[in-house]
Amino acid sequence: MVVDRATFQAQLDDLRVREKAHTREGDAIAAARRRLPAVEIDAGLQLIGPDGPTTLLDAFEGRRQLIAYYFMWWPGAPAAKQCEGCTFYTSQVAQLAYLHSRDITYAVFSQGRDVSSAGGDAQTSYDESLRYREFMGWTMPWYSAQPSLDALLIDRQAGLFHLVCYLRDGDRVFETYWTKRRGVEAMDNSYALMDLTIYGRQEPWEDSPPGRPQACSNVRSDAGAPDWPPVSEWPGGRPIAQWPRIDAGRRDDPGS
Repeated sequence: MVVDRATFQAQLDDLRVREKAHTREGDAIAAARRRLPAVEIDAGLQLIGPDGPTTLLDAFEGRRQLIAYYFMWWPGAPAAKQCEGCTFYTSQVAQLAYLHSRDITYAVFSQGRDVSSAGGDAQTSYDESLRYREFMGWTMPWYSAQPSLDALLIDRQAGLFHLVCYLRDGDRVFETYWTKRRGVEAMDNSYALMDLTIYGRQEPWEDSPPGRPQACSNVRSDAGAPDWPPVSEWPGGRPIAQWPRIDAGRRDDPGS
C-alpha cells in the first residue's frame, strides 16, 4: 500500500508507541535478570583448550564474567554439514573489546556432539572444530566442553545450542543465566536488521501480508552471491556464511 507522507508517518508513530513499550519491557526484563539468584558450579570442570586440558576457571582469562556459547558439532562431518544456526550466530561475534571493557570474556564451548549423536573422541572432535573455526575466520577463544558436558549442562539437552553466563568470585564460579533456541538471538544483528525491513526474514513462519516473499529456509542456501538460493530440503546446501569462504578458496574439510 502506497500512501502520502503524513499517513505513513501517522501509522509509524502508532507503531513507535509499541516499539518504545517493547524497549522498556526489555529493560525491565534485563533488570529482573540481574536480580536472579546464582548456582555454584565446579570451577575445576575440565575443558580442552588449544594447549591441552584446562578448566572452566581458566576460560575466564582472569576476567570476572564469562559468556559461553555451546556450539553444536557433528563429529566427523564436513563443513557443509555443520550446524547452520551455530554458524549463523557465531559469525556475528567479532569485536570483543566492548565485552572485555566490562570485564566479560566471550568464548565458544564446542560440545563435540549434536542432539542426535553421543559424540566422537573428544580430542578428535575438538581438533576438527578448530579447523572449522580457522576455515570460518573466527578468532574468539575456543574450547571443547565435551569432557565435562553433562556437568556443565546438567538438566539440559546436550547437543543443543545454549548461551550460558558465569560469574567468578576468586576461585569460585557461579552460573547466573542461560538460554537456548531463539533466546540466543541476543547475539544477533542480522535478524534484527531484517525485522526492520518490509519483507522481514522472508521465512514461512512469519506473519506477513499475502504475496510477500517467504521462500527462505533458515540460514542455509544452495549457492552464494548473487542469488543465495534457499535450500529446497534440509540439510542441503551449506550454512550461508560459508559461501564467502568458499569463494575465497579456503579449504572446508575439518577432518583434513
